[in-house]
Amino acid sequence: MLTPHLNDSLNWLKKLTFLRLKNVCAITISYYVSLWLKKPIIWGKPISISIEPTTSCNLRCPECPSGLRSFTRPTGMLDETLFKNTVDQSYKWASYLLLYFQGEPYLHPQFTELVKYASNKGLYTATSTNAHYLSDENSKKTIESGLDRLVISIDGTTQETYESYRVGGNLHKVIEGTKNIVKWKKKLKSKTPYILFQFLVVKPNEHQIEEVKALGKELGVDKVAFKTAQLYEYKNGNPLMPTIEKYSRYKQLPNGSYVFKNKLKNQCWKMWHSTVVTWDGSIVPCCFDKDAEHQQGSLKESSLDDIWSNQKYQLFRTQLLTNRKGINICQNCTEGTKVWR
Repeated sequence: MLTPHLNDSLNWLKKLTFLRLKNVCAITISYYVSLWLKKPIIWGKPISISIEPTTSCNLRCPECPSGLRSFTRPTGMLDETLFKNTVDQSYKWASYLLLYFQGEPYLHPQFTELVKYASNKGLYTATSTNAHYLSDENSKKTIESGLDRLVISIDGTTQETYESYRVGGNLHKVIEGTKNIVKWKKKLKSKTPYILFQFLVVKPNEHQIEEVKALGKELGVDKVAFKTAQLYEYKNGNPLMPTIEKYSRYKQLPNGSYVFKNKLKNQCWKMWHSTVVTWDGSIVPCCFDKDAEHQQGSLKESSLDDIWSNQKYQLFRTQLLTNRKGINICQNCTEGTKVWR
């Protein structure tokens, strides 16, 4: 019997049409050529697209602009027509669609309908949720939508620990929502979605790492994954900074201050294989541009195809290849350098 992880990988591979496979090869080759030449070469289209259903969220997490209500950009709900137009422009060559950027996606009133539209186009669909809206009805609709991957944020195994980061959250709702998803997945005899518990490791919850593994196994999720926290204020330490070095993005210097642990290389796979669409149609380079400071264009004015290879996007990629340290959204990033990790 195949493992859930292998089933998930095969599920994505099955969605690779000839045009999509050709695009994967073209983008991958052009990325390595770009690294060699130190000049951005684009021979394909984005393999992965993230589309933001909403900036709204029911929680008040301390390191999240949705939770802090601190956006400097416009906030709102994704228009269904804009979503469908974006999918229609991209489904022939893109293969992965993440319906998430900021906010809680299930707050969008047509969320499962959006997933179903993309699934019917043969796209691998994924989302990330705090699971407070996975009612019995929504869970059934989620399975029927064809969603391929569901990431459930669970940052504690007791209410006290959970709400220390997920401010305003209810752990019981997360557990019940997970049970609903697992139940309907079995009831409808569906192989999807691949259900992943994501545990953001911070100091208040790091003692529950083994407990969340046990909880995930008990509830029947497919995988428990651990994520390092991006902290806006870290140079003088932060109460959220974990003490377990493996799960921290930062290291302490002899003078007591903290610095980013990883070396920032002049390369980023994300700038070749993926792009992000905000709820109002702006194109931003990646998920670290939470305030959409680096808009490369708007789908209300240009096609995704035109924006992907326009001069502004190419100049941004050029800076990544020559002076990535000079780009503010890259300075706290642990991703982007590895291909197909």
